[in-house]
Amino acid sequence: MERGTATALTLDTFLETLRSQALVERGARIAVARAPGRLDVMGGIADYSGSLVLQRPIAEATFAAVQRIDGDLLEIISVGRPPYAIALDRLRGPLDTARGEERNVDRSGGGLDIARGPADLYADARARFSRVEEQWASYVAGPLLVLMRERGLTFSGGVRIVIASNVPEGKGVSSSAALETAVMRASCEAFDLAMAAHDLALLCQRSENLISGAPCGVMDQMTCVFGREDALMALLCQPAELQPDVPIPSELALWGIDSGERHAIGGSDYGAVRTATFMGYRILRARADVPDDYLANVSPSQFDDALAPLLPEEMSGDVFLREYGSTADPVTTVDPARVYKVRVATAHPIREHARVRTFRRLLLGPANEDQRRELGDLMYQSHASYSACGLGSAGTDRLVDLVRQEGPGNGLYGARITGGGSGGTVAVLGLRDAAAAIGRVAAAYHAAIGHQPQIFSGSSPGVASFGARTIVL
Repeated sequence: MERGTATALTLDTFLETLRSQALVERGARIAVARAPGRLDVMGGIADYSGSLVLQRPIAEATFAAVQRIDGDLLEIISVGRPPYAIALDRLRGPLDTARGEERNVDRSGGGLDIARGPADLYADARARFSRVEEQWASYVAGPLLVLMRERGLTFSGGVRIVIASNVPEGKGVSSSAALETAVMRASCEAFDLAMAAHDLALLCQRSENLISGAPCGVMDQMTCVFGREDALMALLCQPAELQPDVPIPSELALWGIDSGERHAIGGSDYGAVRTATFMGYRILRARADVPDDYLANVSPSQFDDALAPLLPEEMSGDVFLREYGSTADPVTTVDPARVYKVRVATAHPIREHARVRTFRRLLLGPANEDQRRELGDLMYQSHASYSACGLGSAGTDRLVDLVRQEGPGNGLYGARITGGGSGGTVAVLGLRDAAAAIGRVAAAYHAAIGHQPQIFSGSSPGVASFGARTIVL
């Protein structure tokens, strides 16, 4: 095992944990699903603006087992945490009162035609898990609540959900999306609820946005569902259009290196950049002829030549609210007391969309040294753009610099911060035989700051490929 890699977690080891620790009732049926984490290779935060993104599922994964039990409790057992339980009647609360609300299309959630009730229905559920020590449970209970609200899931008894995962939290590799998608897929199996894989991903995003309170885009859940081993999932986030997978050339490999700086998708930096992006888009739509669907559809040349001068470098929330009223983003709000970096945040998804398309074209073209260097340069450009938006960090900058120092001569071509930024993991592109250089980067980082990085080096398929298994223990 490579230094810093996670211990193996397979279906067999998960079932053995359930048996040996008596975490479920013996002889009863359980539904089991598995979802991997993901490495954001290119695209990242541009997903909420309609960019193309390229994502790789990682070897690390989350397993969820759902068992129907007597009583009226939702019991959540996450291996390594104290158990959590809540009465289903309390959990349902006012959610059932929203039946029969009018139907409409909510494109922010991925374009599903779903029943939408008053906004406070999900807000009430979010408030139930607002305490820090309970917030993690929202990522398990949330998918059940969404199934109740959107798909009519009902209970004739209680539910026990057992979770085991080696997708590390706070490292920017979508531990939350892996958890949500595994729980929802296993729950559908346990309750005989048919669910298209595409809808499963979008409903899990809704859970994370509206119940867990994290304003993520859709790429994380889509990768956990549709990712294919040893390929990059290509997703055009308009709102969630799967395109043909991009094979990784045989001579290349991808790694993730953990900076040790905790990343949180609900953090203020990520939320502020997302808000600033939608502020900029609102200003442009009021002052210029721009596409009315997704910001990423603005071309870089149009932005540079005609649109950038229309945007302020910075704008306070109160000035924006007085002049423009609101943004079109339903999962963030403009803080009147905050100053936002509007221009760079607006520019990022426009240029990132162009970078990702070029990255894909290069991967599909002839393999040579020029191609590899250009791929690496695109990753470095993406990293610099994150930093300009305020989403960099000292640790991820150091890791990127260490990769640069190894360079093409030692088989490493590019690196960038991933996901929501502000810490987390750095993605690295190199030759397949460059594992020794990756080891030197990790060792140098450990020597400099005292943190031994976890290295993500493998891949595995998404929940749609694994499916769900009904098992009697």
